[in-house]
Amino acid sequence: MGFAASQARYLMLTARRSDLEIQGQFINQARMQLANVSGALFQITTNLEPESPQVQAIQARIAAIQTIDKALELQMKRLETQREAIMAELEAVQKVIQKNIQTSFKTFA
Repeated sequence: MGFAASQARYLMLTARRSDLEIQGQFINQARMQLANVSGALFQITTNLEPESPQVQAIQARIAAIQTIDKALELQMKRLETQREAIMAELEAVQKVIQKNIQTSFKTFA
């Protein structure tokens, strides 16, 4: 790969890494909101009778929230795996760029 192509690849990978990081932040924010809602629902159940229909409905909502949270956690793990792969490729491209720079300077020296 030539220097210009390596540099373009490096910039593209850096942009993709940034995209993955912002997606991860959005997922973490959504999980935080789900945790807050779940906590509020648990707080509500403490003031109700344990066997009441309201408590059962709230528990069903909490279970649905936990399912959504697990899906977001899986999505976050997938993003992290992609990010790690991109970081490895960034390191490889950076080594290619360094080699190109060294070769160029040897030519001019």
